[in-house]
Amino acid sequence: MLNDILVLGIGNLLMNDEGVGIQVVNRLEKEGGVPGAELMDGGTGGFHLLGHLQSYKTIIFIDASLDVYPAGYVRVLQPHFAKDFPRQLSAHEIGLKDLLDSAILLGNMPKLYLVAISVKDFQDMGMDLSAEVEAAVPEAMKKVRELVGEITG
Repeated sequence: MLNDILVLGIGNLLMNDEGVGIQVVNRLEKEGGVPGAELMDGGTGGFHLLGHLQSYKTIIFIDASLDVYPAGYVRVLQPHFAKDFPRQLSAHEIGLKDLLDSAILLGNMPKLYLVAISVKDFQDMGMDLSAEVEAAVPEAMKKVRELVGEITG
């Protein structure tokens, strides 16, 4: 039997803005979670998450996106395949996309959403979010709550 909804923060906390997905999940947990969903720190993605992908009906990823939008821009995407994710989805792009392709090949792909938070770059080491990305965290949290509310009806 599949679980309903997993909110999965992806990123590397040691690379400043690249860790924003995990920061959002951690703050949601501190505020008591999201009714109707489980929260998880997915680290930098990778094949160890494949079992989790196959255990849920819906997964909401939260991740940094190096794209054309200004830093701190928050958007929700509903990708159907790995190719539907932004081209530069944080520093672990290959691992996450490979993970999704594997889930598709195994034939048990959940419904996917991505809360993408635009960043300028993630070359610097550190644990602090830039001012623009920090300011976007509440908006990302709101979007996650709204998505879970829409899904659970």
